[in-house]
Amino acid sequence: MQRYDVLILGSGLAGLTLALQLANHRKVALVTKRTLTDGASQWAQGGIAAVLDQTDSVDEHVRDTLIAGAGLCDEAATRFILSHAREAIEWLIELGVPFTPDANHETGFHLTREGGHSHRRIVHAADATGAAVIATLAAKALTHPNITLLENHIGLDLITGRRLGRGDVGCLGAYVFNKDAERVETLLADHTVLATGGAGKVYLCTTNPDTATGDGIAMGWRAGCRVANMEFLQFHPTCLYHPHAKSFLISEAVRGEGGLLKLPDGTRFMPQHDPRGELAPRDVVARAIDYEMKKHGLDCVYLDISHESPDFIRAHFPNIHQRCLELGIDMTREPIPVAPAAHFTCGGLVTDLAGRTDVANLYAIGETACTGLHGANRLASNSLLECLVLGRAAAREILAAAPTERLPVPAWDESQVTDADEEVVIAHNWEELRRFMWDYVGIVRTDKRLERAAHRIALLRQEIDEYYSHFKVGNDLIELRNLVDTADLIVRSAQQRRESRGLHYSLDHRETLAEAVPTVLPSRYGT
Repeated sequence: MQRYDVLILGSGLAGLTLALQLANHRKVALVTKRTLTDGASQWAQGGIAAVLDQTDSVDEHVRDTLIAGAGLCDEAATRFILSHAREAIEWLIELGVPFTPDANHETGFHLTREGGHSHRRIVHAADATGAAVIATLAAKALTHPNITLLENHIGLDLITGRRLGRGDVGCLGAYVFNKDAERVETLLADHTVLATGGAGKVYLCTTNPDTATGDGIAMGWRAGCRVANMEFLQFHPTCLYHPHAKSFLISEAVRGEGGLLKLPDGTRFMPQHDPRGELAPRDVVARAIDYEMKKHGLDCVYLDISHESPDFIRAHFPNIHQRCLELGIDMTREPIPVAPAAHFTCGGLVTDLAGRTDVANLYAIGETACTGLHGANRLASNSLLECLVLGRAAAREILAAAPTERLPVPAWDESQVTDADEEVVIAHNWEELRRFMWDYVGIVRTDKRLERAAHRIALLRQEIDEYYSHFKVGNDLIELRNLVDTADLIVRSAQQRRESRGLHYSLDHRETLAEAVPTVLPSRYGT
């Protein structure tokens, strides 16, 4: 049993930002499922959106975000986050993040443009922004004496007063499974923060790393948090389509710099779907590609930027260019085969603008949270920004908070369970879940498909709950349990939305209602 001032589950940009903001004043535990740099933030290619140009304005960034969000963004939250963008970028620059320079721009940095943005406002580090940012912050965290890094640990369940039968005293910490020692440990803290990322692995095809199993969302939900807008799963339009290219993303910046989407015969199709063409928001582009693939019986379409000079392509997209070359694709001379894949969870645990959830002393930041910024569709490069701004805001709140009551907490009890006899059950259920979520709750939905998915989830939950009750926990069982809970939240939210809006498109409810209303699932405890 270990005690810290602050327990952070998740080591992506949100978790690292918070840890570094707190560490000079608090003892922090940073828990990560694998290694420190093994989350989705590391994979981010495009960049971070911020108003850094005199021809741009926060008002225009807000307008672009509201348009992309299909009327469902919280305007106050959106303005708060975007208004703090510049100072967040300046903090990263002070830490030494190597953003791509441009001597001809007033800031000294190159700004690119992505779909849905009316201006060039994406600061980036070539086409590997996430890797550059995470490497910089991780190096700082590793050398800070007040940050304890717990790698190969996965959150199992939150410890709350309600769980202990002590009333609503809030969150006291978490039970965490140590994968190396194969045991459950009790980590106590005055403040606990869920920064575990999204839930892309609930789908068969995803750009997310294997760690994106909805852990924080499921843990928060089980602890009594409300959940909002889980029906809005963003499918990135352009994931590299190749049998040996698992989850490799082709950045939206390729389209921002002139890349064109084409059919196998070279015909460009986006202008037929939206006047903005390739620069339409992601939900529009993903549906257009899905439509063309189904119409023509295709496994993929093609993204072509070969009309630009080879030097331009290699300079702007060195990592994408290199990865494609490794697979026999020369993007300077030929188009890249692409297809949509699950990419970003727009919904999550309901929080305020300091990351506070419905459970006292429990916070959620990053993709785990629903602040209202993304609405029904995330605008490109707003996600890393949200991690930065809310990570810094949560730090201010935690530092200003009064001391919390410290109660006795029992260790994890596994005296009534045994070692698993047939782990093939977990593997089978994992595969089945991801397959039917892809088929029934994908880019285009129907009432019947959602009903089928709900039925399958109910059956899977029975099997998993029985397994969980009788056998010792392990990483795969913990993740599967969280995936089933997250899938259930997605399907229930989708069933409640009787319209098509943003990322949720239903063939049975094609119209968009006049009033945009968030889908909020109340706490499982009814509060």
